[in-house]
Amino acid sequence: MVSPAGPGQMTAEEPLTTKEGWRRFADRQTAMPELPGPAVLAAMTARERAGHDEARQGYHADLPLANTPVIQRVVATTRLLIQLSARRGVIVSGPSGTGKTTALTQLGRTHERHIRNRHPEDDYRLPVIYVTVPPAATARMLAMEFARFLGLQFTGRVNLTDIVDAVCVTAARTRTELVCVDELHNLNLATRAGAEVSDQLKYFAERLPATFIYAGIDVESAGLFAGTRGRQIAGRFTVIPATPFAYGTGVQREQWRALIATMDSALRLHRHRPGSLAALAEYLYRRSGGMIGSLSQLIRGAAILAIEDGSEQITRDLLEAVPVDYAAERGATARTAAGRGRPAQREAG
Repeated sequence: MVSPAGPGQMTAEEPLTTKEGWRRFADRQTAMPELPGPAVLAAMTARERAGHDEARQGYHADLPLANTPVIQRVVATTRLLIQLSARRGVIVSGPSGTGKTTALTQLGRTHERHIRNRHPEDDYRLPVIYVTVPPAATARMLAMEFARFLGLQFTGRVNLTDIVDAVCVTAARTRTELVCVDELHNLNLATRAGAEVSDQLKYFAERLPATFIYAGIDVESAGLFAGTRGRQIAGRFTVIPATPFAYGTGVQREQWRALIATMDSALRLHRHRPGSLAALAEYLYRRSGGMIGSLSQLIRGAAILAIEDGSEQITRDLLEAVPVDYAAERGATARTAAGRGRPAQREAG
């Protein structure tokens, strides 16, 4: 009825929602490319220079994200719950682009590496399960997401109970300690299917000796805590808000500049002057709206363009050429319009 998928069936494109894809993500080390001096650079053949540039473009495309306050709080809170063996969990909730998925995956990666360092010989152990809630999910669809991560395959007709039992037995045998569930906003408790998915998650949480952490877009406003099921969730989970960075006070601006400085230090561009991004901090805030996802896209995109055009440094003109999401662009337009209005009001006064 059920069997683990064989290694020959896996491909290099396996996503994070499979144990193979997750393990590759946890194992991946982002090596910072070397920057040879002008003499070495000039002596490179065309092929060598192309390889050097391609390696740096790949590095910047996957530029490590700064350890934001949200990530720090998620990791600290969840690791404490794991150590307490508490049947409690964490929900990371906030607007799109505020780093929820990044916080979730970085937590999972941190825990995975910690457990593997403690048990280096135990290759059978799966400390972390990472799944996403599918759109219009049913309880069966969710259970299959868990089964797919674990590499379980079913032959013939199989009912939901058999799938769930196989998942729980496998997760227990492989000593899963942390279950990460992303895209929680796809869960709609107002529908029968959504309520059944919620019940299925609750059942998994009761059967598995693991800490559960969810992430989703504005889950409070989506009614996740309404009604009897919502009250049960509210009584079991700590909510950590993921919000855009603020820029109103001196302390907030310093926090933003510190984030910029962290990303600045990670750049590998030949003409980049360390600390030069700090001069663009206010501009970067206006363009990104304080959203960590939009900021990352701006800096990574400008770095890649700087390598492509040979300028080897990030300028405002290059940043202008990098598209950002509609929400950030709309917010930047509104902030610019508001800024233009303020001086006129002062003059009128």
